[in-house]
Order: sequence, then C-alpha cells, then structure tokens
Amino acid sequence: MNARRDGRNNKVALFDGIEEGGIRASSLYSSTSSHEIDEHDNEQALDGLQDRVNLLKRLSGDIHEEVDSHNRMLDRMGNDMDSSRGVLSGTMDKFKMVFETKSSRRMFSLVASFVVLFLIIYYLTR
Repeated sequence: MNARRDGRNNKVALFDGIEEGGIRASSLYSSTSSHEIDEHDNEQALDGLQDRVNLLKRLSGDIHEEVDSHNRMLDRMGNDMDSSRGVLSGTMDKFKMVFETKSSRRMFSLVASFVVLFLIIYYLTR
C-alpha cells in the first residue's frame, strides 16, 4: 500500500497535478469540445515533459563532463605518484649503496662531527 502511494506521489509530481484522465468534461460540453480540451491538456503535458527531458539531458551531460575531468585528474595524480615513487626508490638505492660501502669507523666520525657542529651552533646562538 505504501509503495503504491509513493508511486502515485511520483506520478503527481511528474505531471504537476494533471490527473490520469485529463480534465473531466461536464455534461454541458459536447464530445468535440471535450476532445479539444483533452488535446490541449495533452499538448501542455507533452511540452512540460519535453522541457524536463531537455533539462535531464543537459544535467546528465554536465555530470558526464565532470566525471571525465575527475578521471583525467586522477590519472595525472596516479602518473605523478608513480614517477615520485621511482625517484624515491632511486634515492633509497643510492643511500643503501653509500651506507654499505662506507666503513663503520668513517660513518661514526661523520655522525660525531655533525653532532659537534650542532652543539657549537646551539651554544653560539644561545
């Protein structure tokens, strides 16, 4: 029952209150005038539907353009990430090579000299 009510509400919203049978002709109108009224109502409903179809078509086109631009942006981001990953792995390989070839004594003297230099700069600026 609730689904039927929702379907009816959607139908009413779609046709802006035009009932399924169009406007009912009273007994005073002849069948030709009733037919003309029905034709007029049908033309109005058709124009309204055409406007809605055009609006939905433009809206779907705008959504398509937006999705395409986001896909291009994500592709560029992926390519940039791949290139930065390559640069970073190359740098890490160079660090590994430097640390593996240097002796531990030379490494200790390098670290100690940086610590001493840092302490001298710290006491001079204090």
